[in-house]
Amino acid sequence: MIAMECIKMRKKLLFTSLFLGVAFDILFWKKAPGISFIIFIVLCLAAGYLLLRAQNIRPARKSLFLLVPIIFFSVMTFVRSDPFTSFLNYALTLFTAAVLVMTYRSGLWILYGLSDYVANSFHLIGSMLSLGWAQITNTDPQQKISDGRKHKKSVWPIVRGLLLAFPALLVFTALFSSADQIFAQRLDDFLANLNPEKLTEIIFRGSYILIIAYFLVGIIRHGESRSQNKKLIGLDKPTVAPFLGFTEASIILGSVLLLFSAFVTIQFQYFFSGQANIVIEGFTYSEYARRGFGELVTVAVFSLILLQSLSVITKRESNKQEKIFSGLVVGLVLLVIIILASSFQRLFLYESAYGFSQLRTYSHVFMIWLGILLMAVVAIEILKHQRAFVNIALLVLMGFTASLNILNVDGFIARQNINRAVHGKELDASYLSTLTSDAVPTLAKAYSSLDLPLKIKDGVGAAIVCYEASKETDDSHVQSWQSFHFSDWNAARELDAVRDSLKRYQIQEDDWPTVVISPNGTEYSCHNFLFFD
Repeated sequence: MIAMECIKMRKKLLFTSLFLGVAFDILFWKKAPGISFIIFIVLCLAAGYLLLRAQNIRPARKSLFLLVPIIFFSVMTFVRSDPFTSFLNYALTLFTAAVLVMTYRSGLWILYGLSDYVANSFHLIGSMLSLGWAQITNTDPQQKISDGRKHKKSVWPIVRGLLLAFPALLVFTALFSSADQIFAQRLDDFLANLNPEKLTEIIFRGSYILIIAYFLVGIIRHGESRSQNKKLIGLDKPTVAPFLGFTEASIILGSVLLLFSAFVTIQFQYFFSGQANIVIEGFTYSEYARRGFGELVTVAVFSLILLQSLSVITKRESNKQEKIFSGLVVGLVLLVIIILASSFQRLFLYESAYGFSQLRTYSHVFMIWLGILLMAVVAIEILKHQRAFVNIALLVLMGFTASLNILNVDGFIARQNINRAVHGKELDASYLSTLTSDAVPTLAKAYSSLDLPLKIKDGVGAAIVCYEASKETDDSHVQSWQSFHFSDWNAARELDAVRDSLKRYQIQEDDWPTVVISPNGTEYSCHNFLFFD
């Protein structure tokens, strides 16, 4: 009886994985990403849960918390269009789903360190490569249950049967074709459809369906049999034994601390003094800011790496050494936060001079979350809980990504640049036209506003017309239901409200780049040639 149940579960697993492989093909083959990603993620979660529940395997309560980021970030792939935010949404969805599989039964992800994530990721990859084959060939030692009889099945009888049937089918097909012209015509039509291109596509699609199904078998089996491992790496004994002397580490931290202190002193003397202009070797204040904020963010990131590395490899043999080391870390972190504040101010200054762009907006949000991570470093150093750093860093990454989703980066950029133009700055309509559909509702509402100055409204309208022109020349705008995207749908809905008034704009597509002529005769290029950093 137990053996029969085991065979049934094996067949269910193989059938479900094959179904998911076919679903992947239906959802993604020659389709632009859209609602299809959410559907596939939900199908995989539901299928895995039901298969394991049928074997009385329930997820650990702590593992269920991972469903929150999985669902949130997968939904946001359907809501936001800007490339970087979308990439983070896809990456975090897949990563948290992998962590759910790795700790499905144990729920120990909350205690994982870097070594645990690395080791268990390799274990999951190993399961994807090996457990699928074991399941298909029925050689999995964890599911081989003997009831006193030897069950051995081979695929070779099936292969021999097919080979023997082929000549008979060939002969009978030839006879039927000779006897009936309609049958012969249908056979010719069928063979005509098997042209090399279609046959190659069928073979390719069939192959990746089987590969995806194979990997999914291994993933589900990993959640069943290998996710209950409660052994944590480096909990009792550090993965890397401290080898750097306290004196050496103190000299490194102390010297860096002195250098940072000198830099911060100069910042308070000059940059934070509120002077209207600084000229150093020919650089204006805005150019000074432009050259500075990227380097200072890099300094902050490298400082974080230095602190974590020294925390792992430094020997601290007494309570006094622990306190001195922690004091140096706290002091350095405080200085780095001040440096981040300087970088933040430089970026504000740069944006006021040149406007907002995607990279500048990412940098703004990133610096806030980097500051939060640095404060968390102070907390875990005081509490002596360095193992928590990786999970805190992951939470910060999730917070950063969630902030980009909530902010709507492209909509924010459009709104800020229009506001700058209202206050006397130049509006770069060409750059606005290169933003994604996330910005279109903001542009459409601004264009419809009665309070917007005519010159700025002229540029906003040109940006919308350029956006639509780029969509019309892009083949991807013709989408199936699998590619349905909320951002595109919302943009189209907002455009419908202003489309009639935009008919006064003329598009010149004969020459490259495309040029839009506004009702007052101003020409706007639909291509932005500047690199926005």
